[in-house]
Amino acid sequence: MNTENTSLTYGFIGLGLIGGSIARAIRKTQPDARLIAYDINPDSLKAALADGVINTAADAIDDRFRDCQYLFLCAPVQKNDENLTSVKQIISPDCLLTDVGSVKTDIHRTIREAGLDSQFIGGHPMTGSERTGYINSKARLLENAYYILSPTDTVSSEKLQAYQDLVASLGAIPLVLDCTSHDYATAAISHLPHVIAAALVNLVHDNDNEDGILKMIAAGGFKDITRIASSSAQMWQQICLTNTENILVLLDKYIDALGEIRKDLSDHDERALYRFFDSARIYRDSFINTSSGPIKVSYSLTIDIADEPGALAAIATILALHQISIKNIGIAHNRETENGVLRIEFYDEASIRQASDILTAKGYTVYQKH
Repeated sequence: MNTENTSLTYGFIGLGLIGGSIARAIRKTQPDARLIAYDINPDSLKAALADGVINTAADAIDDRFRDCQYLFLCAPVQKNDENLTSVKQIISPDCLLTDVGSVKTDIHRTIREAGLDSQFIGGHPMTGSERTGYINSKARLLENAYYILSPTDTVSSEKLQAYQDLVASLGAIPLVLDCTSHDYATAAISHLPHVIAAALVNLVHDNDNEDGILKMIAAGGFKDITRIASSSAQMWQQICLTNTENILVLLDKYIDALGEIRKDLSDHDERALYRFFDSARIYRDSFINTSSGPIKVSYSLTIDIADEPGALAAIATILALHQISIKNIGIAHNRETENGVLRIEFYDEASIRQASDILTAKGYTVYQKH
């Protein structure tokens, strides 16, 4: 499969946020490629046709997909088994089948049972957005994001290399991992953190008083580490039910770690407590500052402003005049871990960079979160 050949045909079973973003990126880099898509939402297909992203909108998984060189399974994880029954009837032996789910072991098992091992490479673009659906898809969603590929044991090295080349051509960073390693890694850096964030939020909810004081003063660090608790409950229910074993292993280790820190607290062990926080600080500071990863980045900055009428409106006006969209804006009442009184959140990295430069030039003191 030569991805430089713009006459390739790409199929999409599901055209939501991720499928739509991949389709847009392919259209951008391969303008002459043929794209065909099926989705249960006809409005998504109509929009993709109107945008010129796809050539054909299919109302079923049928022979129209037979000429595909690549076929992306982009429906929700629980729908893939059902869709594979139809895919198996029409897929060409030369077609590379892939998916975009965040759990790989289950789909590999299903593919093996379907007898499609030799033409499957699992895919996981480590990107996303709080907004869902095709309407919010963007080609740039893939840019500089890790795109994990998990090949089966029987897929050819030529297919794997071609897929890596395709991913790189879309602006993403291909990273090859076996499905077991992938699921353990995502359990550690994505799935367990979501469980912990939700547990912390529920802990505060369950222990708040009638006046809601905890909720009222919750800000700064608490909001940062629990931001991901706002994610889709249904999606995380399904992830926990499909990557259960890895999450349980790491959850047990986390519980053990909490037990150790509880003992150090009970013993007032100064050295142990210092080591606990210092080792975490050193390791956290070694992370590369990148938007790539399974947990969505918050593009926010804080600004020092005077407590006077019109101060907030002045900043909003400056940004509006430069056509910079604001996702959220508000006063940080709890600033134990914040610099600046006004916190503004943007939709993407380009917007936050532009806003920071403009406001700094206007004389404001701006702090960008890392």
